[in-house]
Amino acid sequence: MAMQYDVQSAHANVSSQMVVGRTRVKGIVLGGAAGTLNLWDATKAPTAVTYARSAGGVITITKNAHGYQVGQKVGLTFAAGTGGQATNGNYIILTVATNTYTVQDINTGAITAGANANENTRWMFSVDNADTVPYNIVVPGEGMIADNGVYAQLVSVPSVEIFYG
Repeated sequence: MAMQYDVQSAHANVSSQMVVGRTRVKGIVLGGAAGTLNLWDATKAPTAVTYARSAGGVITITKNAHGYQVGQKVGLTFAAGTGGQATNGNYIILTVATNTYTVQDINTGAITAGANANENTRWMFSVDNADTVPYNIVVPGEGMIADNGVYAQLVSVPSVEIFYG
């Protein structure tokens, strides 16, 4: 594979849109502080929702008037709740009601209702940092593809730099 000369970078100190349009994330530099970085293939900020998970792994997401249909895909990230934490990822919606929908987690074990989560078009990547030293994240292969753009959600992380192209 030849050297790629069109790699660009984007920097953010707060949650924000990093890139608009189709691209590949090639690398990430995470600012030094304990926190979480979520990257989304999206052109908007993620929406806060709540969730619960049954012992069998069915996750019920609560979001008023969500408008989803069975079979749609949604990206989700999860905070820990009483009983554990669901698995970040992209899910296919199994059932819908006016203010809830369900997806199937790959893990099991009950999590009490009311735990916090985020949803968006498509989840790409999450990393939890417990260190105060900035560090590089090497993305293997040709990078992570984003069809819509890259939105960086910083939770207690002071900065992020992405390399894309």
